[in-house]
Amino acid sequence: MDFIIDALKDGVVDSLRMLPFLFIAFLLLEAVEHYSEKHRDGLLSRIGGAGPVLGAVFGCVPQCGFSVAAANLYSGGVITLGTMLAVFWSTSDEAVLLLLGNPGNGRIVLRLILTKVIIGTGFGYLTDFLFRKSPLRRKKLGGICEDCGCEEEGGILKAAFHHTVQIFVYLLIFNCALNILLEAVGIERLSELLLKNSVFQPVLAAVIGLIPNCAASVVLTELYLTGVLSFGSVIAGLLSGAGVGLAVLYRVNRHLKENLKITGILLLCAVVSGIFLQIFL
Repeated sequence: MDFIIDALKDGVVDSLRMLPFLFIAFLLLEAVEHYSEKHRDGLLSRIGGAGPVLGAVFGCVPQCGFSVAAANLYSGGVITLGTMLAVFWSTSDEAVLLLLGNPGNGRIVLRLILTKVIIGTGFGYLTDFLFRKSPLRRKKLGGICEDCGCEEEGGILKAAFHHTVQIFVYLLIFNCALNILLEAVGIERLSELLLKNSVFQPVLAAVIGLIPNCAASVVLTELYLTGVLSFGSVIAGLLSGAGVGLAVLYRVNRHLKENLKITGILLLCAVVSGIFLQIFL
């Protein structure tokens, strides 16, 4: 019983330590989001042949806006499949913020972002080349953020506070659960269960990343920070994790078979990239 209390205390302390960093980060991101929301749609729809590379760059900004915008724009036939997937692949959701919440992770964040942007760009252009003869369906565009929940009344302070509380709750629950699990099972045993040092670990991480919720990126990032997941595995998980963008795609694009194929491409790229990094890095 004592180890549970100690684990809960450690989980609370670990989560509280990140709180100010999370709030400041979300405050800055909300300011950018509100400033650019009128121009984001136009930016993504005018990039033309530079779609995948610019989509990957926009996607690496840790916010839901661009992945949601990409899903809507692809569904309306405004951008290519490769551009949308480049945004999805480079989207890091809350992973970057969580890493920044732990001082000293600047190099890790830079490495993660660069890796995802390079992979997103490369596979984005490859996707457009392979599907160049597939016509994009034209349909009415929905509201960019109507499914995102990021447009909230009360200004950026309230929105930043709301997002901070949401992530803090995920962090608190996961940190406490992870600490209890580590105490009960042991880090070595947990590593074995999650296939540590196995070439198949990126596959498991990529499947977890498909969960259209920031809890998935929280889980993956925390497991990476504790040494349970390899760099290749966390990249695989974050590549397949398109945030809420994938969920929005299933709502605004009514072609289920097409959506399933897109999900398959998203997952395949994540798995291949993760296994490659697992073997060669």
